[in-house]
Amino acid sequence: MSAVQQLRATTASDHDLVDAAFGVTDFADREAYGRFLAAHALALPAVEAALESLAILPPLRPRAPLIESDLRALGLDLPAPLPFDLPRTGASGFGAAYVIEGSRLGGGLLSRRVAPGLPASYLSETHLPGEWRGFLAALDAAAAGDAWIAEAITAARATFDLYRRAAVATL
Repeated sequence: MSAVQQLRATTASDHDLVDAAFGVTDFADREAYGRFLAAHALALPAVEAALESLAILPPLRPRAPLIESDLRALGLDLPAPLPFDLPRTGASGFGAAYVIEGSRLGGGLLSRRVAPGLPASYLSETHLPGEWRGFLAALDAAAAGDAWIAEAITAARATFDLYRRAAVATL
């Protein structure tokens, strides 16, 4: 089983918990959508900051400024991110990046549910052609054994948990 397959299989229940936490969002309701964005603003900027300067990662396009823009368009302030400590290793970086880059896939689907007239730059910022496959290939190429994969899984779980805590705090 590849590193990506192991990561996906092992963190599926973590992903399900996050989906369940955010599943109550009504994207047609301005206030509910604002809370959704605020919850993501508690998590994503912290993860992106933790991943800065990890040279082993492929280039990642930040989305935190897009959350801020959407919140401001709704007349809301950007909340301070939750604390997020991530070991400065390639394995941890790939594990955390797997979660936030994977969220781009779901964001594209969710963007279709945002009511007309509401800002949706954050959710609409999906992968460029081949970008997701390239990231997964880079993850598999970087994987250096069982301990590396275990560390990536730990980081992915911590990232999913950060999003779950952000949802609980906001929604």
